[in-house]
Amino acid sequence: MTKIYRAKDFKDLSRKAANILSAQVILNGKSVLGLATGSSPIGVYEQLIEWYNKGDVDFSEVTTVNLDEYLGLSPINPQSYHYFMHLHFFGKINIKPENIYLPNGLESDSKRECARYEALIKHLGGIDMQLLGLGRNGHIGFNEPGAAFEADTHIVTLASSTIEANKRFFNSEDDVPKQAYTMGIRTIMQAKRIVVVVTGQEKAEIAEKAFFGPITPEIPASVLQLHNNVTLVGDEAALSFISPALCANYMQ
Repeated sequence: MTKIYRAKDFKDLSRKAANILSAQVILNGKSVLGLATGSSPIGVYEQLIEWYNKGDVDFSEVTTVNLDEYLGLSPINPQSYHYFMHLHFFGKINIKPENIYLPNGLESDSKRECARYEALIKHLGGIDMQLLGLGRNGHIGFNEPGAAFEADTHIVTLASSTIEANKRFFNSEDDVPKQAYTMGIRTIMQAKRIVVVVTGQEKAEIAEKAFFGPITPEIPASVLQLHNNVTLVGDEAALSFISPALCANYMQ
């Protein structure tokens, strides 16, 4: 079941999504949060940092597991997701370093790294709340459109549209890594609750297809229709193909 919240703009979207995540942490201080990178969640992290600075939310016992990491990038590389998360979130809250987990982009033995990450998530008791963005081609994490849904953590070769979308973070398109470690669809679907943030007119058509079209690996996010606790938070532009009558009232 998907609950849809329509936000006025990116700031409103970020506040609404951050409110859901902060409520999770307030209700369960030992929550395991699955986190995402990219431009869509940045506002969520900024809002959570603001509330942390006000003393409204405490991350000292929270554990995080990130969706993905580029293959071949070290944690200190400015384009790595390790670096991104510390810059935009971890370095500004009171989370313990030992409670932060991401795939190891420098591990060349992909089978070992994927097995390690899956075992880690299971050892933590699974993910209580997973934050997702939505790719322009319908990908979640780095699970690209394909012939079948990938199951567990794996290495993926990035689609050209994903490389194009991410090149703004690099000096040139040639600098964007072509492969990445990512949680698989089954790993994501095992999260107890999922929150998806989507912003911008360019995401409107894929958002409508993902949540109201056929469930197909050609649109990986469409599998979320099968999860029993998904919240989609989008701004007016991103949800412009979805009837307001299908959206929940949410005034905060």
